[in-house]
Amino acid sequence: MSRIVAGPFNRVEGDLEVTLDIKDGVIAKAEVTTTLYRGFEQILCGRPAADALVIAPRICGICSVSQSIAASTALRNLAGGRAAPNGYLAANLAHAAENIADHLTHFYLFFMPDFARAEYAARSWHEETVNRFKAVSGSGSARFLPMRRRLLEVMGVVAGKWPHSLAFQPGGTTRAIDIGERVQLASLMGEFQLFLEEAVYGVSLDTILSMATVADLEDYAAGPSGADFALFLRLAEDLSLAKMGKGPGPLISFGAYHDSQSSLLPGGVTDVRGEIRPLDVAGISEDVAHAWFADTDRRPDHSDTVPVVAKDGAYSWAKAPRLAGSPAETGAAARLAVADHPLIAELLRLDGGTSVRTRIVARLVETAILVHAMQGWLRQLRLKDEFCSHFAIPDDAVASGLVEAARGALGHWVSLKGGEISRYQIIAPTTWNFSPRDAAGVAGPLEQALAGLDTGGLGAQSAALQHVIRSFDPCMVCTAH
Repeated sequence: MSRIVAGPFNRVEGDLEVTLDIKDGVIAKAEVTTTLYRGFEQILCGRPAADALVIAPRICGICSVSQSIAASTALRNLAGGRAAPNGYLAANLAHAAENIADHLTHFYLFFMPDFARAEYAARSWHEETVNRFKAVSGSGSARFLPMRRRLLEVMGVVAGKWPHSLAFQPGGTTRAIDIGERVQLASLMGEFQLFLEEAVYGVSLDTILSMATVADLEDYAAGPSGADFALFLRLAEDLSLAKMGKGPGPLISFGAYHDSQSSLLPGGVTDVRGEIRPLDVAGISEDVAHAWFADTDRRPDHSDTVPVVAKDGAYSWAKAPRLAGSPAETGAAARLAVADHPLIAELLRLDGGTSVRTRIVARLVETAILVHAMQGWLRQLRLKDEFCSHFAIPDDAVASGLVEAARGALGHWVSLKGGEISRYQIIAPTTWNFSPRDAAGVAGPLEQALAGLDTGGLGAQSAALQHVIRSFDPCMVCTAH
């Protein structure tokens, strides 16, 4: 048995290490370490509630809108009210645009470049993958990045700027969209749909939206499309990515893209058998047995964050979120599984849970769903109506803001006392997925997904190790908030 420490892994910033116990080339045990402590929860305490709208988005420069919407939703729930109908729609447009950008940035810049490594030089698809996805020189990223910039122009129209906009408020959004801007947004979405159909999918958006079975997915992969999604599916089949990085389940989603009465994707919990049940928010807890924090109440609305630098048995600055005492995986696969998407549900049953393949497929299928939804939200805007309603936040209250970032379930729990924040607790998607062990010794989702992985004798240099870790699309700054 050998022990190695591998990292960093994230291609944006590297606050991640993984300690691996390897025997005969196979990972026997993994410990996932979030290496950075930041203290946003303490920074927010003692401040007026509205300060959360300024400070919380600065947790992350990649999923800033998600943090904004979680904070504004929590404050809205403190006040016990609803946003203006247009405010929900405009926020959904910005949020979906950011999440689509995150999905495709992950695909083109973080995940696919690993298949251009020399380790795969003998594979039939390697030369094509190098041409499209090699870091810096790949044609795929060269085509995607200008379209990413165009997509994020949605933020300029809806929110004035990106990231860290103050446009997202408890009552809605502060910028009223006029008819010219709606035409501009419709043009942007049409241009982006064309990019998806030509470069990402190679088929119409409707074809991707209509995929309901694994047979549909296989027919698409075997078809004449020379697009990037189809190339991924072919190499995923060759490398058996459906058998790699199995998640433990259950899968959790807080629900995404809300209006005053419903949401595009519902919240809930599911398992690999497809049994979907309501989410019991009261069953969410955080364990600090192996985190560098002092013991506290496990309920996020009653807990405090007190760092303890020297603590026996601790190995991460991430707490260990648990649902009814068990680890849960979150992300696009969880969202679509809870929404009972037939293709994702069948993939989960066939693979016996989430896998590297299923996580990537879910992101690209969800991207098509979101583009279609954005076009509908644009049409629903009533431009003569208000975009933001007035809210009066009480002096003493407790509430949460539960939303979905690109990487999964994001929750902000806020307690007010005497008009100031007395507690502010955040559970980010990568906190769920990259959690350390809990007091019972149960490993987090990534730790379980890595156990049993054959590194082919390459240890930390194994491409398979990279595939599993990056299939979760880690956002470590959110984890280390």
